[in-house]
Amino acid sequence: MTTRTERILIIDPDNSARKELDNHLAAKGFYVRGYTDLASAKELFGDRPPDAIFADLSPHALRELTTRLQGQEFYIPVIAWAKVSTATDVIALLRAGAVDVALKPLTDISALEDVLNKLFDRVRVNRLNQMYRLELEEANRDLRAGISELRADQRAGRQVQLKMLPEHAREANGLWLDHMIKPSLYLSGDFLDHIKLDDDRVLFYIADVSGHGASSAFVTVLLKNLTNRLQRNLRRRSSDDILYPEKFLQRINAELLDTGLGKHVTVFVGIITISERKLTYAVGAHFPMPILCFEGGDTAFLEGSGLPVGLFENPEWEIYEVSLDKPFHILAFSDGILEVIPAKGLDEKEQRLLELVSGGRHTIASLSEALNLSEITELPDDIAIVSVTDVVLT
Repeated sequence: MTTRTERILIIDPDNSARKELDNHLAAKGFYVRGYTDLASAKELFGDRPPDAIFADLSPHALRELTTRLQGQEFYIPVIAWAKVSTATDVIALLRAGAVDVALKPLTDISALEDVLNKLFDRVRVNRLNQMYRLELEEANRDLRAGISELRADQRAGRQVQLKMLPEHAREANGLWLDHMIKPSLYLSGDFLDHIKLDDDRVLFYIADVSGHGASSAFVTVLLKNLTNRLQRNLRRRSSDDILYPEKFLQRINAELLDTGLGKHVTVFVGIITISERKLTYAVGAHFPMPILCFEGGDTAFLEGSGLPVGLFENPEWEIYEVSLDKPFHILAFSDGILEVIPAKGLDEKEQRLLELVSGGRHTIASLSEALNLSEITELPDDIAIVSVTDVVLT
């Protein structure tokens, strides 16, 4: 005899028939308990309900039993153990909820074996499905909790990023500075800043970190931290790296390589010297280039190129200079701006952007209105814009 783990309960008022079925099932290795009626079967709805029930009950009582069993945590099949003579009787028992019918008296052992084999195949499948369902529900609960925690972390990270940004619409050394960031996700991989270095110079930069998500957002914190340190160094006169665009990029490059995150950034950094009416800048593979617009004059993309920042040891960047001998507007963008411009190729998108600015869209608000940025709820990429002008607009 092979010992089995299944527990079978028999409900039968006929002591002789109940004992006969009990002996047969016990000989097969099942754990068997027998009761004369449903009321005496105390273990039926206890802590350890049976795996299956053989019951000699009327169709009405059988339906009550199967209906009550539906509230159990696990599937418990009921086999009608009855003396029936017609197909109508069998159908009535099946309609009452029995999964099968075993005929009394126990003369056809092979038929009972077929019932048992089908029964416990079905029990195993249902138990496996139940187990998988419970595991899936637990996994879903863990997933929902994880998502909720992740969203809370992202919201907190977003607040940190917002606090790192400079003030909107502010004046510095006679220049009017403004900016906008619209992230595609909770956390932005774009970053920008504009800083009054001293009474004669203003620095501004715009950076686009490779990739998205928390690791890219971390790099924006690194950029802000580096900028703050370089400003402190300038005040303490321990380093003047922040006064030179190429040295600024070199410092970012070294910091990124040290993190080992495998992240790089594209950066445009410019310094405007008020006394000389001059823009000095360096380009770390940034695209598109900023647009320079002179009042009543030309509007064009600034020229320049250079290596991305954070990929190479000891790179060098070229310095560019532009005279600002007329009232001007400078608009710098991250490449996400091109994703929302309705045009086919990059050349057409750049041309459309240039046309908007040359047509009088000199402010972030007017440009945002022209591109419907406030109406777009799902962006394909982060969008960042910095504006610098020496014409205070109302």
